[in-house]
Amino acid sequence: MSNGPILIVDDEPQNLAALQQILARDHRLVFARNGVEALAAAFKHKPSMVLLDIQMPEMDGYATCRALKADPRTEAVPVIFVTSLSEVGEEEAGFAVGAVDYIIKPVSPALVRARVRTHLSLVRAALLERSYSDAIHMLGEAGHFNDTDTGAHIWRMAAYAGALAAARGWSADACKQLELAAPMHDTGKLCIADTILRKPGPLDAAEWAIMRTHPRMGHDILSKSEAPVFKIAAEVALRHHEWWDGSGYPDGLAGMEIPEAARMVALADVFDALAVKRSYKEAWPIERVVATLREGAGSHFEPAMVDTFVAILPRILDIKAIWDEREARGQWADR
Repeated sequence: MSNGPILIVDDEPQNLAALQQILARDHRLVFARNGVEALAAAFKHKPSMVLLDIQMPEMDGYATCRALKADPRTEAVPVIFVTSLSEVGEEEAGFAVGAVDYIIKPVSPALVRARVRTHLSLVRAALLERSYSDAIHMLGEAGHFNDTDTGAHIWRMAAYAGALAAARGWSADACKQLELAAPMHDTGKLCIADTILRKPGPLDAAEWAIMRTHPRMGHDILSKSEAPVFKIAAEVALRHHEWWDGSGYPDGLAGMEIPEAARMVALADVFDALAVKRSYKEAWPIERVVATLREGAGSHFEPAMVDTFVAILPRILDIKAIWDEREARGQWADR
């Protein structure tokens, strides 16, 4: 969409000519003289933006904008109304049907260029954010490609970690970052042979030694980025198997030496592993899961974190119900 032309829609040829003169030097342009032509042009040319007149015969700008926003092919395309209307309430009506901005006729060339530049920048930023999110989700999936976990596990566990972070006083943005980072905690398993990951029986000592390398492998992969979410993901990947009492791996860190993000992901990970059905086990009753977490307080987990997790258990179970339903419908990968 960001590489598409700008679609200019107006029933007055002089208005089309004026906008062409302002924008043609810097942008590819396509034109339409009414709403019907605008819809056809939008579906054909996949524009990056629509500059849309309001007062047009038959199908006015409001109806055209509503139609664009109702179609999945064009719903994300920003629409700017270019109009001579100035009555109170017109702007509200335009925003209500999905427009992102207004330009009042007679148009100012500098203003038109500035508004177009700003909204195209927002489109590019949104596409970049989507690409960023897609890359994160693909890494999360890849880390479990040869594992026995169900696909929904990493997203459900990440949602638990985000809820726990919120209960621990993290900001909304930090919670979001953790929820994005958590699914990548097992990225290092990409480096582990599937004969080990999918072995039906217990691992022997040599196989365990190999398995225990995956936190450092994941850290090495994820630490190549300076982006905050990947910094958190690298830290979590490296430390999510450290135990509160120092008996974990890879470095035997203990207590507050273990980053809080890793402590939260570890707790959320274990809760989900116990609370859902796997190929090798039935789902445990929640009471048994909670009892196991409490038994692990002080050894595997930070005691205060277990207390917090249990305190927000109704929220955790709400999240679980949502993800269980999505998984049952085969929609766990939808975001």
